[in-house]
Amino acid sequence: MSRVVVGPFNRVEGDLEVSLDFTDGRVSAAYVNSPLFRGFEQILVGRDPTDALAIVPRICGICSVSQSAAAAAALADLAGVQAPPNGRRVANLILAAENIADHFTHFYLFFMPDFARDDYRGRPWFDAAAARFKAVTGSAAADALPARAAFLQIMGCLAGKWPHSMTLQAGGVARAPQTADLLRVFAALREFRTWLERHLFGDRLEHVAALDSVAALRRWQATGPAAASDFGQFLRIADDLDLAALGRATDRFLSHGAYPRDAGWLFPRGVLDLPAGVLQGFDPADVREDVTHAWLEPDAPRHPSEGDTQPVADKPGAYTWCKAPRWQGQVVECGALARQAVAGHPLIRELVAEAGGNVLSRVLARLLEIALVVPAMEAWLRELDTGPFRSPVTLPTDGKACGLVEAARGALGHWLTVRNGHIVRYQIVAPTTWNFSPRDAAGTPGALEQALVGLGEGEGLRVQHVVRSFDPCMVCTVH
Repeated sequence: MSRVVVGPFNRVEGDLEVSLDFTDGRVSAAYVNSPLFRGFEQILVGRDPTDALAIVPRICGICSVSQSAAAAAALADLAGVQAPPNGRRVANLILAAENIADHFTHFYLFFMPDFARDDYRGRPWFDAAAARFKAVTGSAAADALPARAAFLQIMGCLAGKWPHSMTLQAGGVARAPQTADLLRVFAALREFRTWLERHLFGDRLEHVAALDSVAALRRWQATGPAAASDFGQFLRIADDLDLAALGRATDRFLSHGAYPRDAGWLFPRGVLDLPAGVLQGFDPADVREDVTHAWLEPDAPRHPSEGDTQPVADKPGAYTWCKAPRWQGQVVECGALARQAVAGHPLIRELVAEAGGNVLSRVLARLLEIALVVPAMEAWLRELDTGPFRSPVTLPTDGKACGLVEAARGALGHWLTVRNGHIVRYQIVAPTTWNFSPRDAAGTPGALEQALVGLGEGEGLRVQHVVRSFDPCMVCTVH
């Protein structure tokens, strides 16, 4: 047996290191290390609960709205309030803008540039991929970055700024948008839709969102504009490299529920457990965090509401700062693929039934989600009326609360305990904490650790494809 350490990774948010054990030329075990400890959970202890709204967005510069939304949801749970419909719609618009920008950035700037590497020279699609997606010099960067910047003007109109906005509050949003703001948001959405339909998809968003089977996807892929699109280019590459056979993980998919509506969510809450063949509701009480292999004070698995984060940098047997969250003792995967699998999108359900979560299905689900969410944003904007945008909030001096949201990368939870008007415990479980968790006390590897098993020696690019297919955010992982 031999061991190879891979890292640091470029085009990944934060620090990441992966150790691979090879037996007979194949990965027999993987160990994922999140090497940067940051300590936001300790920073929050002793503070006024509302300080979380200013502090947790600083966890990350690309997921800051998600952290704000989770903190606001936890405070709303503590106060027992709900946002009025207008406040919910604006909060959805703000969170969706960040999530869609993240999907867009991942595809164009993080994931696709790997296919412009010289390792793939000679493949029939290489010249086109290099011209379009090569880092810095490819035409996609010059096209996509201005489109992303124009789309993120939505944040300025609705949230005041991005990142680290203070607009999301426990009872809704701090400011009602004015008519001029709404007109600018409409214009930004229209411009972004036009760009997506011209470059990313080569078709209307509604047509992409309606693809309901692999056969329908293949028929769509064969049409002229779709075939010439960036999505079509990805599908050609994925077919040639058989990305659907790469990076299968646990086959259990978790969603906290994304974008609340009058009843339920746009994408519902639940867990799709393919090994058990069941779709069931998600209960936060079923979550435990295991610290067996984390550089943290030894302890039995605890519910996040009872968890602590006490560093022990020289702990025997530990290899990461990341805890190991488990649902009913099981490893789960979260992200856009999990959201759409739980929601029952027929194309995604067919893909995961055939091959579980893999590189192809994770990237495809993100692109599909862009096509699903942008029209939903247009609808939320049209539904705004003259009603209130925030409910009155009075926080109790004592209590426990939980805030669950869906970030771009998946299930994000904040657990809050308040005594005498001050935070005494604040625990965060981020999407990449789920996906990049270490082994637990039973020795069960996390989702990425499972997804890397079976890769061959010398397949460094395929390792990177698997890692990037999860779109990791390591600064959120260890917050």
